[in-house]
Parts: sequence; structure tokens; C-alpha cells
Amino acid sequence: MAKGGGVVDTVRALAEPVAESIGCWLWDVEYVKEGARRVLRITIDSEEGVNIEDCEKMHRAMDPILDEADPIEEAYFLEVSSPGVERELKTEEHIMACEGWDVEVRLYAPRDGSKIYRGVLLPLEEDGMIRIDAAGNTLSFEPNAVAKLCTYFEF
Repeated sequence: MAKGGGVVDTVRALAEPVAESIGCWLWDVEYVKEGARRVLRITIDSEEGVNIEDCEKMHRAMDPILDEADPIEEAYFLEVSSPGVERELKTEEHIMACEGWDVEVRLYAPRDGSKIYRGVLLPLEEDGMIRIDAAGNTLSFEPNAVAKLCTYFEF
């Protein structure tokens, strides 16, 4: 999950309607420390993908809203971006949005001698298990065993 607790929840609530107003949806909000600086990262997406103009619109629209709400006490940098072609899937919504995509599952502990599995992401089922089709074999993973789930693209 995204770091930052209350800040993330507050910014998410502020950013969702703004993203919708520019024809996008909110993919993620992170509030992290990177080196000596704090970064508020808002990630947006859309059916057509996101370009630099979409990111600029979102940034310009969020600036006054964040100034007014003032959810962060210390100085920070605001970044707005797209999730990119290789994106981390952190929520059930992310998983559902990327069904049928090529994904990489990284596990905390090895399973059958490997910590990394690749395949096509299958629909999320009621039991919450993450499933992939790896060369015709369905593999299932407990969510708490997965260190990272992300899409991948062979260049």
C-alpha cells in the first residue's frame, strides 16, 4: 500500500474528482521521503493513456487545492505522472484494471526454488488469491506472500 497514511487518504479524496474532471482516473497517491526531500506523487491514468498535457493539467488544478487544504506541514515536491507501461499493482482495482496483461509476481520467500513468476494476470476471484497463467499452468499466490506485483513489457 501507499505510504503516508492520513496525508495519502486526504490527498486521494481531493484528487479523485480533479482527475475525473480532466478525463482521467486516480491510479495512486504516494507521500514518500526520497533522499532529503519529501515527494507527493499523484499518478493518473485514462483509457487512452496519459500524456504530459494531462499531467500538467492535473498539477495546475491540484496546486490551489493543496494550498487551500494544507494537508502537509513540511515542504514537499508535487509530482504528477502516468503509471507507465510497467506499473505496480497495489490494489484490487489495479488488478482488475490489468486483467489479461503480462505481469511479474515477486514473492517474499521462494516457492519451488523461485521468487519471481511471470504470466498473464487472471481475473481476481472472491478468495482474494492472485492468479496468473504461466505457459498454460494456473499459478495462485496468497496476497500476503507477494512482495510486488507489476505489469511487464518485453522490449
